[in-house]
Amino acid sequence: MIKKGTLAAHNIRVLFWADLFGSVKFIQPVLALFYFSRGLDEALILSVMFCWSLGVLAGEVPTSMLADRYGAKRAFVLGSVFSIISHAMLLWAGEPWLFFMSNFFSGFAASCFSGADEALIYESLKSSNEEHLMDRAMGVIQSAQFAVTVAALVVGALVAKDLTNEQFNLLLVLGVAFQCVRLALVCLVKSPPGHSAYRGKPLSQVKEGIWAIIQAPEVLWMFLNVTLVFIPTTAIFENFSDKLLYDVGLPVSFIGVVLGSLAVFSFAVSRSIGWLTTHFSRIGLMHATGVLGVLALVVVALYGDRLLSLVGAMVALRFVRAVRYPVYSQLSNDLIPSHVRATTISLLSIVDSLCDMLVFSGVGALATMGFSYLFLAGAAVALIGCLMPIRPVSPPEKRQ
Repeated sequence: MIKKGTLAAHNIRVLFWADLFGSVKFIQPVLALFYFSRGLDEALILSVMFCWSLGVLAGEVPTSMLADRYGAKRAFVLGSVFSIISHAMLLWAGEPWLFFMSNFFSGFAASCFSGADEALIYESLKSSNEEHLMDRAMGVIQSAQFAVTVAALVVGALVAKDLTNEQFNLLLVLGVAFQCVRLALVCLVKSPPGHSAYRGKPLSQVKEGIWAIIQAPEVLWMFLNVTLVFIPTTAIFENFSDKLLYDVGLPVSFIGVVLGSLAVFSFAVSRSIGWLTTHFSRIGLMHATGVLGVLALVVVALYGDRLLSLVGAMVALRFVRAVRYPVYSQLSNDLIPSHVRATTISLLSIVDSLCDMLVFSGVGALATMGFSYLFLAGAAVALIGCLMPIRPVSPPEKRQ
């Protein structure tokens, strides 16, 4: 258990609530249906996702340097502002370019938190000698997304039951309001001693981050394992999950109930990361969840027109998503130097964005051929990710 009254406990609590309010997207349970209602098709939706990754790519290095130099709080504030703007733009989005711009800003907002949040928490834990509890801390923070999603998904699906423009706009306005609450919460973050103390030249900062990856190539291979499984199992699948449920005959109001129930399951799994890593090896969990993700996508591709098969695969994919990121966060942060932690993590996220754009553009042509081809291609990508090696290594300071 993480000690109470410490800097780590404070920052974990603040980021939990900030993530909770930031994750409230009432439009999420009907997002694909919203896109289709505004004239987008499957290929354009993947193009929208491509723009999100492009925004992440554009923001990763400058926002991580901001966090390492001036503190995570400033990066979080910037990201919250861009998130508000991106949500508000959807109110008037009717042409593809507006959806592209909105998602570009959303990706840039995500880059402000990427790396900076992990760096903040790990350094906060180090201040009380609890860095070995990183996976549990990230599991707690991640659980915020699932906790609030329950209500947001149910409410969103009920409000948008007729799929009218007025109902969609109401959901978007509510989402903007919750993003404003997150902006207020991130201002409560406290910096750990020595955090944001980097004062070298910007180019040197990036070079040190690259050198950290070169010294520990295991981190890069591990990251590729994580991201190539994550892209099809989460980034692609969850953008079409509501459409899949709708196509098998589930009423719109019940889509929120199903997705909300899955969020409850994800919350329970995230809160159980400590138990899982106590009873099973972290590397074993990474391998097992990778294989499970591949199998679930194959089930969706072949039997996605059957409600029970679809829901069963969705349960498996939620388990994969809930377990892999916190476990990877522990394994990777043990290998990254403190003074360029945010920069190094963000450099890895650049690789993630490049993989996103490569996969989205690669499978985009298959999207118009039907979901079966799309998810079989996704399963192939996830399988490639599973083949990336994950090996136990010791932190830099313990190496000989």
